[in-house]
Amino acid sequence: MTVPFWVWAATIGGIAVLVAIDIWHARSPHEVSFREATLWSVIYIVVAILFGVGLLLFMGVQSGTEYFAGYLVEKSLSVDNLFIFAVILGQFAVPKRHQQKVLLWGVIGALVMRAIFIAIGAAVISAFAFVFVIFGLFLLYTAYTLVKQHGQEPKDMHDNRAVKLVRRFVTVHEDAGDHEGYKDDGKLTARVNGKWGVTPLFIVVAVILSVDLVFALDSIPAIFGITQNAYIVFTANAFALLGLRALYFLLVGLLDRLVHLSYGLAFILAFIGIKLIMLYLHEDVSPAIPEVPTWLSLTVIVVTLAVVTFTSLRSTRQGSLGSGGDGGDAGGDDTAEAEGEGRPPSVGPGGTRPAGSTADAPGAPGAEQSGSRTQS
Repeated sequence: MTVPFWVWAATIGGIAVLVAIDIWHARSPHEVSFREATLWSVIYIVVAILFGVGLLLFMGVQSGTEYFAGYLVEKSLSVDNLFIFAVILGQFAVPKRHQQKVLLWGVIGALVMRAIFIAIGAAVISAFAFVFVIFGLFLLYTAYTLVKQHGQEPKDMHDNRAVKLVRRFVTVHEDAGDHEGYKDDGKLTARVNGKWGVTPLFIVVAVILSVDLVFALDSIPAIFGITQNAYIVFTANAFALLGLRALYFLLVGLLDRLVHLSYGLAFILAFIGIKLIMLYLHEDVSPAIPEVPTWLSLTVIVVTLAVVTFTSLRSTRQGSLGSGGDGGDAGGDDTAEAEGEGRPPSVGPGGTRPAGSTADAPGAPGAEQSGSRTQS
């Protein structure tokens, strides 16, 4: 289905307005409260659902189903991204009042990168049908790495290539701030003794953007496995990313409880990978080879996410009951210290974890979940 230019223009304009609202809201550094995060998360989810309903009404059931399936895939992958963001913010000890600015730049960067990848992907698919097989095999490999690397320690983000590139070509004013180089106003650049340079916060943004690039490499093939309609691919990605900043602060306390999320994502990516390969075989080899319908994809995605969420929460609940509250004082001290420094409780400065902290338990941010897709 060809989408008129004015629809594209109106959609991009609407998304730009939502991004502008996010920028305006995050203009002044402040610690995001649970109430604020909940409000904005609900707003963005409602907007995404209303958009999907609009597609159902004006573009048909097929388009609407493809959108919701793609949105769920991208949203679940975005939640997986939050584990990596928690590790990055923790390792660089970013104060809470500046975290939303870093995340906002990450969302904007992800939108731009995915728009570019979507345009490239759509052009390649239209020219070379065999790319479905390549995408499918790539998703199968990504699923394998998610399972294989489950439970591994995250790598030190201070060794990220983006950090090395910035330090090589730009002056970094390490002491241009009040808290380990982080200025009260959260500026990304600074002039010290007449010399222009960047602040440590710029380094963190660069790392986030480099991770966004890696995430786009598997999220775009995944949604092209749901639909080849570039408009639906773009909007599902955009609405899944919008509100990610608020969603982080809403879910940061629950991230360490989603211990089975990577398994669920691995299953979904493997399913979509097989679907892509079957699509190529159906269209270019033999019509006798079955094609996976969109409604089945949506069903598999919803059921898988529901199952892994239930099993994760049940597993962590049983684990907490089995521990009997031992070590509560130590955990409380670690949490209090972490909150004072503006980092996730389970991740210490520089990526180190206090002995006996919750980060040593399965499923903690940066323990089981994080690092898997960034290393794929």
